Formats: sequence, C-alpha cells, structure tokens
Amino acid sequence: MGERKALLILHGKQAMNEEVRGAVRGLRERGWQLDVRLTWEGGDAQRLVEEALAAGYPRLIAGGGDGTLRDVAHAMVLAGAQASLALLPLGTANDFARAAGIPLEPEAALALLDSEARPIDLGEVDGEVFLNMATGGFGSQVTAQTSEELKKVLGAAAYLFTGLSRFSELSAASVSLHGPDFHWQGELLALGIGNGRQAGGGHVLCPEAVVDDGLLDISILPAPQEVVGTLRDLLSDGLGLDSMFVRARLPWVEIKGSQGLDINLDGEPLQGDSLRFRVLPAALRLHLPAQSALLSRRG
Repeated sequence: MGERKALLILHGKQAMNEEVRGAVRGLRERGWQLDVRLTWEGGDAQRLVEEALAAGYPRLIAGGGDGTLRDVAHAMVLAGAQASLALLPLGTANDFARAAGIPLEPEAALALLDSEARPIDLGEVDGEVFLNMATGGFGSQVTAQTSEELKKVLGAAAYLFTGLSRFSELSAASVSLHGPDFHWQGELLALGIGNGRQAGGGHVLCPEAVVDDGLLDISILPAPQEVVGTLRDLLSDGLGLDSMFVRARLPWVEIKGSQGLDINLDGEPLQGDSLRFRVLPAALRLHLPAQSALLSRRG
C-alpha cells in the first residue's frame, strides 16, 4: 500500500459528527496518518485539494454529500492529481456511494483506504466534471426544489415528497440529442447522463452504467400522455416504466433545448441552450469495494 497517509476534506457541517470523529480516531489507531480539513464556502474544496497535493498526500478523502464528492473529484482532475480518492458519504441521498456499494457507516467507508484504487471514468460538460450523473427534466426540478430543511426531516424521502406535491406542475422539455450513431428528438420527462446509476435520492435512471468502460450511459424517458399519467409510480419506484426508456451508451452526446436546458450536475444546477457531454476515461483513481456493481471488471 505504501505510505499510510491521507487527508480528509470534510464538509463543514459535519465537523461535530461524533461517528466521523470516532472513525478518524480508529484509523489513526491502526497506524494511519489521517489529517482533516474543513470546507466552509465555495472554492474551499479546490483550495484544499491543491494544498494537499502540494504537501504530497498520496490519498485524499471526500467527506460529505454528492456535491462535496463532485467538488473534490473536479479539483483533483483540474490539478492532474496522481493521488487516489476515497469517499466518505455523509449526505442525504448518497446516490453514487449507494450504487457503488460504498458503506454509509464512516468506519467501514474509511476502511476502503486499504483497498486497491481503481481507475474510473468521469463525465465532463462545459468545463465541469461530474462523478455520478447529470439529470434533466422533471426529476432535476424535483432535486433542485427540495429544501435542505425537508431533507433534514425526511432524508431521501424528501425528494419523493417534493415530487408528489409538485405533480400538477409537471411539464415536458423539448430537446434533441445526438452522438456517434445516435439521434433522438422530442419531448422528455426525464434525462440521465450517467457515470453512476441513480440520482435524486434513489431514482435509478441508468441501471447498467459502470465507471470503467470509457462511456456515458444515456437514458431518456419520453413524454407521451400515458407516461405523464404514471409519474407518481415513477417517483415511488413503481414498475412498468423501464421499458419506456430510450437508452444509449456513448463517449459523448450533444443536447439542445428549444427553451434552454436546466441540468442538475451531482446536485449543482447548470443551464444552457446547447451542452456537450463527454467521458473522461480513467480520469481518477478511486477506492471502491472489489465487488462494486459499478466495476465492469470486479476483483
């Protein structure tokens, strides 16, 4: 494994999390030099990554929700980091971690530092890197409109509650997508461009996605009237909709929207009239369980 030294970049609101503190102490007792830095405002993750790399840390840990994980991964790619990354999932949804099989208990998650770091792909759009998924359509509206207060009370179920309460506001988006040997145009209810498999608190949009195939999974849910009528089932993981998805697996895809595009990028909003998504093959080394469902070649 080499030097047992790592830096944890922890979301500031988790500073007093006793379970995290206990997991850090446990790792130190097992011989690790584990240092901790806290984020406080925008830009902190990039600054802390740069400082960690300059100090020679061979492993970094991103502790927080999907947005924190994305921020750290993005900063590592910008810096051309040779260091590996481990994830400490502490958010409400933890979509990437759940799909990857990364434990949600801090001690078990940090134990993955002793596992082999695997090269994984990342997605990129408009200069922004994402680890898990870009979503559009009604699902991304639900994610963006779910309040922090509601997430604290209901956890991942907050996304479902928000979706059902805004059912009457459902509207389809008219878009066109094209990539290598692929073209689709029409109105859609949901769009997923996945490196991971799920988003928005557990909604599986790209069920076959893996992180080491050099491709992005594209999932489109068209908007015929009969699909609109079953949105409640979609939001509550109902059956029968999977066959309605249009799916593709592409190295890049361009999307244009007649009224602009509203995309949710691992929890961060992104807007534009035309966006080009591409995969960054083997862009980051990530500590994953050997049997992770997101690996095409499992240990």
